[in-house]
Formats: sequence, structure tokens, C-alpha cells
Amino acid sequence: MKEKKKVTTTSAIITIVLIAFCLVWVIPTLGIFITSFRQSDATASTGWWTALKSLKDFTLDNYDQVLFGQRYSVGNANGTKIIRSATMASAFLSSITVTLPAVIIPIFIAAAAAYGFAWLNFKGRNILFATIIALLVVPLQISLIPILRDYQKIGLNGTYLGIWLAHTGFGLPLATYMMFNYISSLHRSILESAFIDGASHFTTFTHLILPLSVPAIASFAIFQFIWVWNDMLVSLVFLSGAGQKAEVVTVRLMNMAGTRGTDWHLLTAGAFVSMILPLGVFLGLQKFFVRGLLSGSVKG
Repeated sequence: MKEKKKVTTTSAIITIVLIAFCLVWVIPTLGIFITSFRQSDATASTGWWTALKSLKDFTLDNYDQVLFGQRYSVGNANGTKIIRSATMASAFLSSITVTLPAVIIPIFIAAAAAYGFAWLNFKGRNILFATIIALLVVPLQISLIPILRDYQKIGLNGTYLGIWLAHTGFGLPLATYMMFNYISSLHRSILESAFIDGASHFTTFTHLILPLSVPAIASFAIFQFIWVWNDMLVSLVFLSGAGQKAEVVTVRLMNMAGTRGTDWHLLTAGAFVSMILPLGVFLGLQKFFVRGLLSGSVKG
């Protein structure tokens, strides 16, 4: 009876702690969501919690400016007219152009490397694998300037190919590690059966390993997609020479917020617009997420 009561008390404490953590995350998110519907004057003068008393300060104009371009008043000899800046649609297209190849390329390279590390015997395999994993602790920021200088010499600065290669290089260590954990946990008999039937390593990899590794691929795809989609630093460094047409969502939101950071109502609206696609990717691949993360953690 005492043991059962102890378990019940422990469960109650854990539940309370989890609820507290959820509130810590939900309350600020709720504040950002409410702010995204408020007018600029109300946002600057009062807190978001005061908006719950009255709905008169709520508007959809913030989302209109984020999605269809921020409005500006321009005066000339013929009078004053309203013009719109660049729309979020072009930024979405640019972000998708950057993100999809930056997710797909490292997946196939890392899967092939993980297959080699897991099932092929070659000289220096352990040292090479340890070197790749050691790259996980190398800060991203220290490599940006050297890579940028090399890009300027070969003409890759300001191109999508340059940023694809950068994101691929930064994501390969984690991708290789996750894919290796999963592929090495597959039963050896699967490969032996394929080799007995005369399959080559390439056939085994493409027809057996890749289909069986979908959970690990989905887990890394979630991490890489969210990281690349929300990245601003790498995009600023390697796409700065491409102009406004290549601005990704995060850079466009930074420009919308203004150099003084006063347009918080637009920034909050843009934040919720930009999270729609990553949220959809996570919900679509979540059934593979935990399985892929736990792969290789239990042997037997």
C-alpha cells in the first residue's frame, strides 16, 4: 500500500512539473498570438493581456501587410499614393527553394556514408567515423567567414547552390550519426539474403536500406527542415549578394520589423505565418519521429 501511494505521489509531482513547463511555453506564445491581431498603437502602449478586455483593438491588417506587402505612403508631384513592399509569397518561395535541397541532399549522402560505416570493412573506418562525429561540436559560426571567402573566389556567393552546399556540410555530421544508429541496428540476415540472391551493395542500399530507414530519415528531415527554415544567419551570409528576390522568410521578417525593431505587431503576425509549413512537416512525419530517435538505443 505504501509503495502504491509513493508511486501515486511521484506521478502527481511529475504531472505538476509538466503542467508548469507547458504554461511557461504556452503563456508567451498566447501573448505573441494576441499581439499579432492588435493595432500598432495598442501594442506600443499596453500589454497583450489588456486586449482581452475589449476586442476593438483587434485587426487583420497585420496579416494583410505580412502576406501581401507592407504599405508605404509615397509623395510626389502628383500627390501621395500608397505602395506595397515585397510580399511574403516571394520569401516563402525562396525559403522552400533553399530548404528542400538542403534537406534532401544530406539525407542521401549521410545514408550512403552510414551504410558504409555500418556494413563495410575498410581501413581507417573507425577513425573516419570518429572524425565526422567530432564535427558535431564544432561551432557553425567559426566556419562562415572562411567558406564565404572561398565562395567569393569561385563565384558561389549569393547563389542557391552555395547555400545548399553550406547547409549540407553543416547537417552531415548529425545526419550520418542518426542514420548510422538506425542502419547498424538492422538485422544482418537481411543483407546476407540480398547478397545470396546476387544483389550488389548499390542495389541493397537503394532497395532495402533506404526503404527500411524511413523512420531515421524522417527524424533527421524534421530537424534539418526546421533548422534551415528558421535560419537567418547562414542566409544573410551566403545569400546577401542575391538581392531582395532571394530573401528567405526570416530575413524578410527582420526587414519588416524595421531597423529600430518597433513594428512588433508585424513581426508577431509574420512569426505565425512562417510557422505553418514547419508545423505541417512535423505533424506529417511525427509518427516516425520517436522511432527514428530511439533507433539503435536498445540492442537485443
